[in-house]
Amino acid sequence: MLSSELLEILVCPKCLSELEYDTVNQKLICQKCHLKYEIRDDIPIMLEEEAEHY
Repeated sequence: MLSSELLEILVCPKCLSELEYDTVNQKLICQKCHLKYEIRDDIPIMLEEEAEHY
């Protein structure tokens, strides 16, 4: 589970928009870019090339 402090400062690396935290699937979601960033072992993988399109 990511801390609320970390969630407040994380933004999409592509467009710098706020991210939504999907706690069920452990993903950070950018509604603007339509990208999902995976969270592995409580570490957000904030690389655009590793993000999933939805």
